[in-house]
Amino acid sequence: MKICITSEGKNLDSNVDPRFGRCQYFIIVDTDSLEFEAVENPNIDSMGGAGIQSGQLVVSKGAKSVLTGNVGPNAHQVLSAAGISIFVGVSGTVKEAIDGYKKGEYKEANKPSVGSKFGIPNK
Repeated sequence: MKICITSEGKNLDSNVDPRFGRCQYFIIVDTDSLEFEAVENPNIDSMGGAGIQSGQLVVSKGAKSVLTGNVGPNAHQVLSAAGISIFVGVSGTVKEAIDGYKKGEYKEANKPSVGSKFGIPNK
């Protein structure tokens, strides 16, 4: 299965990026073979709409789940509408995140983990 992990770098040893819409890279990985593609996030410096555009990018890559630190309401809506499972609070390396996902260590997020203004936590 293809999943997407937000990453600070281009490989499985990179740290998970705590941001979704403005992460540095998306690592699209096959959980069975560990073959992966590192996609530089073209939305990192967007003035607005980064969550929506990043969500659409992940949808276009065919990912079934997203692992990240936090996800805002716009990205959550795009990903959820496409049937993509979202897991937040993920940290460590990309490889550790994949292992945790395969072991069922993460709980699916049924709502955004941050507000709509650049990482403001939801209350």
